[in-house]
Amino acid sequence: MKRAVCLLSGGLDSSTCLAYAIREGFECYALSFDYGQRHRVELEAAARVATALGAIRHLVATIDRRLFEGSALTGPAAVPKHHSDAELGPGIPVTYVPARNTVFLSFALAWAEVLGAADIFIGVNAIDYSGYPDCRPEYIAAFERMANLATKAAVEGGARLRIHTPLAQMSKADIVRLGAKLGLDFGLTHSCYDPDEQGRPCGECDSCLLRKKGFREAGLADKLDYVR
Repeated sequence: MKRAVCLLSGGLDSSTCLAYAIREGFECYALSFDYGQRHRVELEAAARVATALGAIRHLVATIDRRLFEGSALTGPAAVPKHHSDAELGPGIPVTYVPARNTVFLSFALAWAEVLGAADIFIGVNAIDYSGYPDCRPEYIAAFERMANLATKAAVEGGARLRIHTPLAQMSKADIVRLGAKLGLDFGLTHSCYDPDEQGRPCGECDSCLLRKKGFREAGLADKLDYVR
């Protein structure tokens, strides 16, 4: 079996992506990050998902929160709330974390080279998402080109590193349907940017609204207990 590093936040998309990679026959090494995010409860979800799906190993890398200041997910700014997904507007929201996917993929690239893996999976989505520039297909393609210029495994070993984005062109409803088909227990996952003290999802942030939209359009029930 080929090894793969899978970025895993514990959310709907990354968990479905991990389930997909395992279904495709990869030995998966799940990688999560503790960067001082206000929704740190997602790391507990990532651990649950990694165990349930059978990841070979789950590693949590710690990054100083000060490197990511300026986002509503890492600083004092309020996470935007809306009554419905129809209110979600264009543009890059304040929940954007500076260069987050670039940093995360760089960690994944390093671990992949250590493991002798030539495959990285990331659950980015360019259809029903929050407008982050580091979720676009052209960004992923550029990072993959860079990775194959920057590693010993590629330059001397002849390995061709590939970044897999199986959810990139899917709607949230499509992702929910795929997760259900793969047997993912959605109740193990966590998507909210601003959970309450008990870890319950707020139901009104961009991530919660997009998740609820996906389940509604897929015609499936979400197991999470939303505050609103």
